[in-house]
Amino acid sequence: MTAVPVVSRRTLNRTLLSRQFLAGRTTRSALEVVRHLVALQGQEPNWPYVGLWTRMDPFTHGDLESLLHERAVVRSAGLRRTQHLVAADDFRWLRPLIQPFVERAARGPYYAPSVAGLDTAELVETGRELLGDRVVPRRRLAGLLAERYPGRDGMMLTRNLELRVPLVTSPRAGAWGGWGTRPSIEVALAEAWIGEPVETAPSVEAMVLRYLAAFGPAGVMDAQAWSGITRLREVVDRLRPELRVLRDEQGRELFDLPGAPLAADDAPAPVRFLPAYDNVLLGHADRTRIISDEDRARVMPGRALVLPAFLVDGFVRGIWELRGTTLVVSPFRPLTADETESVAGEAERLHAFVVPGAPAPDVAFA
Repeated sequence: MTAVPVVSRRTLNRTLLSRQFLAGRTTRSALEVVRHLVALQGQEPNWPYVGLWTRMDPFTHGDLESLLHERAVVRSAGLRRTQHLVAADDFRWLRPLIQPFVERAARGPYYAPSVAGLDTAELVETGRELLGDRVVPRRRLAGLLAERYPGRDGMMLTRNLELRVPLVTSPRAGAWGGWGTRPSIEVALAEAWIGEPVETAPSVEAMVLRYLAAFGPAGVMDAQAWSGITRLREVVDRLRPELRVLRDEQGRELFDLPGAPLAADDAPAPVRFLPAYDNVLLGHADRTRIISDEDRARVMPGRALVLPAFLVDGFVRGIWELRGTTLVVSPFRPLTADETESVAGEAERLHAFVVPGAPAPDVAFA
């Protein structure tokens, strides 16, 4: 029997950085990068821009905004039931795969009471009728639903509809803008916005292969943590003959694409600043390949928060935030003189991106 190769944590780290374009910025187009990453976390409008900036050279705010206006990239409920940016052609297969997980929330204690006694299939048809091929402000849609169903909370009906029907938000919801502010949301039926229906029989195997290309080597639990989809063991077992099988230092089974290279564990890893909620920190069940358990508690302090962080030597070493126009860097432990210089230099470059037109870099260490 052939021995299964064991990969070290540093090899997993360097390989992840390479596949995420964090070991070296890529010259690929913004659309190609979004496709490679499968989905880009987009809870807040500005964060996807930072996520692409840290991975691409060159990248401008307009590169992503134009993709949203051209409808090449859409924003909708995606992985783990959170807002993501996805290439439109990928959304057509990804959303149907995760739809059962998205819709499961509608049966939970927060959403279910608002539709108690209501024929939800009728609600879906009513919502489709009201939207048609139009882009409608969410508050307007809530008002229209409240008129159709007197005595019910129109906004809760809208939220139920969004869980049951693939909707996308207009480009305004994904535009670069003020920090900590959310624009008014407009929604449209995904099939009307994209111009094509979602797929009726998407391949979950294809999703797993796409995941491994950007996040592998990885285990079954990792793929489930990233996607929100459960019971992927049988899917991976079907793919097993096509995959490379590895183990980590704890003996856990990992899978990878057969031709995908593994990075050397001594490969250089430049300082990188990550946006809040970046999937590189959320794409595995075991996240120690990029963040220690101790630091994970600081970056993910509860209430579903994932703070913006920065990497030194490939691993999370602190967090950052924008206070007014000052970019504040907060290391979790002392940095060496060389590390401080590298972090400061990258922070100044980031400041120029997140505060366009600033006369000079404004960076402070907390």
